[in-house]
This record gives sequence, C-alpha cells and structure tokens, in this order.
Amino acid sequence: MEYTYLGRTGLRVSRLCLGTVNFGRHASEEDSFSILSQALQAGINFFDT
Repeated sequence: MEYTYLGRTGLRVSRLCLGTVNFGRHASEEDSFSILSQALQAGINFFDT
C-alpha cells in the first residue's frame, strides 16, 4: 500500500480511501464490518465517513 501525508497535518494515510456511503443502506452490518476488516488488512487507513 502506498501512503502519503494529509496536507500539513503530519498524518500518514493510504492513497486509497474507502467510501462508506452505502454501508447500512445497501450493505448489511455484517457485510460492512467484513469490508472494513479486509480494507484494514490491505493497509487502507483512510475512510470517508
């Protein structure tokens, strides 16, 4: 996973961001947690909530 810094904050985030707009609406709670777990395992630490 590639990482970059978020502006001047010093916060290091993954270049990929996982959007969560469909969680709860189109994905069940169980599916949502599964998706989040897989994203974390892949190194994604940037989530658009």
